[in-house]
Amino acid sequence: MELLKVKDLEKYYGNKSSLTKALDEISFTVDKGEFVAIMGASGSGKTTLLNCISTIDRATAGNIYLDGKDITTLKGKELNQFRRENLGFIFQDFNLLDTLTAYENISHALSIQKMPAKKIDEAVRRVAEQLGITEVLNKYPYQMSGGQKQRVASARAIITYPKIVLADEPTGALDSKSAKLLLERLRYLNTEQETTIMMVTHDSYTASYASRVLFIKDGKLFHELIRGEMQRKEFFDEIMDVVTLLGGETGDAV
Repeated sequence: MELLKVKDLEKYYGNKSSLTKALDEISFTVDKGEFVAIMGASGSGKTTLLNCISTIDRATAGNIYLDGKDITTLKGKELNQFRRENLGFIFQDFNLLDTLTAYENISHALSIQKMPAKKIDEAVRRVAEQLGITEVLNKYPYQMSGGQKQRVASARAIITYPKIVLADEPTGALDSKSAKLLLERLRYLNTEQETTIMMVTHDSYTASYASRVLFIKDGKLFHELIRGEMQRKEFFDEIMDVVTLLGGETGDAV
């Protein structure tokens, strides 16, 4: 079942004297329950693409449909409400509120929705158990490791059951052990909870946890890989082959 449809998307930056085309008529779809990674070289447009889908940035031309609704037409209060009710965000730098505990960071969105305290508590503890962070619920961000903070950020992103979770380099600030644990948890949420995830990454290992990888080059869709029945190691090797075609390591997110 199609959840996200990106059609002929274009994004320009600058003015007439200095115009940069970041996205060049990109089109693709994402089904409900998919885990899609986006890869590309520095400056390829992959994070611009994610920012347009997340409504952080506005496309110059083209359309983005989420569950049949054209989100490129939304503005003001309607756009803010749409974000709250349909999108979950995981950022590389966590974006946790330092003055709130992990529990309060996770529950904040539900509090805004005026959910009863008992239901909030049940929801927070359920998602904390899924992500293995029950022991840090009463801690503040400065008392947590990078991996714990990113899992708290992930819990905050999925607590409202968004239609899609958008992750921008979620393992970029983590050590290898913490990154692996986070990816395993995201994979669990995708396979067991049917959470739809779209993730930008420059790292082939991280991308190998996805079920499909879209490669962006010079603002265009360059290639697509589908994992299918492949083991993760085999899928990783396939991804590396495409990365080689792109010209080596894909670099940092842009």
